[in-house]
Amino acid sequence: MSDPVLTVVDSLRDKARAALGSRNLILVGLMGAGKSSVGRITAQQLGIPFIDSDAEIERVSRMSITELFAAYGEEEFRALEGRVMKRLLKGGPRVVSTGGGAFINDRTRKHIKRGGLSVWLKADIDVLWERVNKRDTRPLLKTENPKQTLENLMNARYPVYELADLTVISRDVRKELMAEEVLKALINSRTESAA
Repeated sequence: MSDPVLTVVDSLRDKARAALGSRNLILVGLMGAGKSSVGRITAQQLGIPFIDSDAEIERVSRMSITELFAAYGEEEFRALEGRVMKRLLKGGPRVVSTGGGAFINDRTRKHIKRGGLSVWLKADIDVLWERVNKRDTRPLLKTENPKQTLENLMNARYPVYELADLTVISRDVRKELMAEEVLKALINSRTESAA
């Protein structure tokens, strides 16, 4: 006798895989939105590879993101990020998590738009702050008032993130549930485009 919960999960995965096809699923949003953790679980649920673009940038440069910002500045970092994203998105399907500023850069956003389906993990300031204030690895938050800096980034970036193909609200629930919501949004996008 089959487990009804597993059957639902399998059905969700199969429908989401069909909706994605050979495209990449690219997670965008601010730092702390859950792009890496939710992306990793989403990829597992879909049975496709996961790539964290920040980890890939660190691997190819042999430097941490913080070191890259310090040594070359944000403009050079964004250029490198764009080149890495263009390369990552040539194959598929895979789930790719991006750095918070990747989708903001016009050139990188064009690579993302061509390279697959973008999903904005949208979170409010309290959720983001709770997640990012635990670590000291965010170069853009090395300011006198990091929470205000985060809020300023939200105000500047959210209008651009709205250009993503899909939006999923990131909140404090289990990451598996967030990944399931990404799969459901993916399925719904196919249904809506077919209507």
